[in-house]
Amino acid sequence: MQDQAERIERGRGRDLLTGAQALSGQLGKTIQRLRKAYNLSLSELAEQSGVAKSIISQIERNETNPTLATIWRLSQALDVSIERVLAANDEEPFIEKTSRADTPILLSEDGKVRLAIIGWVKTIEWLQWYDVSADPGGVLDSDPHQRGSVESLSVHEGIFEVEVGGVVQVGRAGETLRYRCDRPHTVRCIGKEAGRATMVVIMKAAVME
Repeated sequence: MQDQAERIERGRGRDLLTGAQALSGQLGKTIQRLRKAYNLSLSELAEQSGVAKSIISQIERNETNPTLATIWRLSQALDVSIERVLAANDEEPFIEKTSRADTPILLSEDGKVRLAIIGWVKTIEWLQWYDVSADPGGVLDSDPHQRGSVESLSVHEGIFEVEVGGVVQVGRAGETLRYRCDRPHTVRCIGKEAGRATMVVIMKAAVME
């Protein structure tokens, strides 16, 4: 099954390879951006991908046009598709607008915590962010995310409490709580006032010591 999946992925990438040289400048930037997003050094990416550190360095500096096999190994190590690695120029200007009516809302089990999904759908695999509003006493219980994931809660109004692994920390307006979310975790709106916060989830981030 793995060999078949690899053949399918290679086949999908083969159609994109014709534009690889034209995109080589963007390719280097993309590899470097993804590597840094996962907090990987050149040596770590080389170890995980099987691509020599010197080759990765040359790719990031746009000094070489890598083969499809090399791109595929890097994409597997970075846990992204070949299409994403060979994507069009991310620096092209654009403005995307989403109305309040079109913004998806997630509700906690008690119905007192609302998460408006304001993140970009193209980053949902590794970066998610939400506009959080909570009634007093609201509780948001969450299952573990992917191993190494980290969550950040920046409080704008009210008082929030975060509990992870039996450890509890309180955040007030102007304060930010960051914590591992690859284990069961709970966010509570405590006090007598409603709360507002911005929540950012970094999936598969470097494991915190």
